[in-house]
Amino acid sequence: QVQLVESGGGLVQTGGSLVLSCVATRGTFRTMSWYRQPPGKQRELVASINSDGYSHYADFVKGRFTISRDHARNTMYLQMHLLKPEDTAVYFCNAEGELQYRGRTYWGQGTQVTVSS
Repeated sequence: QVQLVESGGGLVQTGGSLVLSCVATRGTFRTMSWYRQPPGKQRELVASINSDGYSHYADFVKGRFTISRDHARNTMYLQMHLLKPEDTAVYFCNAEGELQYRGRTYWGQGTQVTVSS
């Protein structure tokens, strides 16, 4: 059973930093992504990274967030700097399987990030 487990969320002041982690209990993934869902809004893509290391960022986090993967630990990270109140959301880990996991998409349970003004 593949599980994605996020951690690292919390309460931080404007301008602060947090690092989110997403550990996959098993599986191999072509693309891993971070999504977020602000209060009362729809879920949106924050950043993604594929197994070649190519990364993509939403415009609203470019220059502030960095996505990375540690293949040996089957873990993805999101370094978040210069946080703003509008970054407040539940952050979700997403992974698209490859090889024997191809065609399957997995989600974590989410971790809350709250940025106070």
